[in-house]
Amino acid sequence: MKVDAVRGHLDGLLLAVLEPGPLHGYAIIAAVQRRSGGVLELRTGTIYPALNRLERLGLLSSSWQSAGERRRRCYELTDAGQRALAGERTAWSEFTTAIGSVLNPATPPGLAT
Repeated sequence: MKVDAVRGHLDGLLLAVLEPGPLHGYAIIAAVQRRSGGVLELRTGTIYPALNRLERLGLLSSSWQSAGERRRRCYELTDAGQRALAGERTAWSEFTTAIGSVLNPATPPGLAT
């Protein structure tokens, strides 16, 4: 699926995959891909600017961790990030309900032909 399809929802996706605990960038990409059944494939050039922005907004915190001889930045939700994720979930539910109502309108009883 193209990045354009997730535009506007990227923050929610990133916050959701970080909810269980801290992850580094490539693990975030893998988590989104795994949780979407392979449909969503995010690129590093897409997520790192978003992660940095979310950190500047106070929704994420990050720290450097060592993995063998490599160091990598790990991100985790802050309390504000938890609240933002709850808001993203509410907004997504309202959005999908509204779109679903337009695309698949329920036929009122007695009007079916």
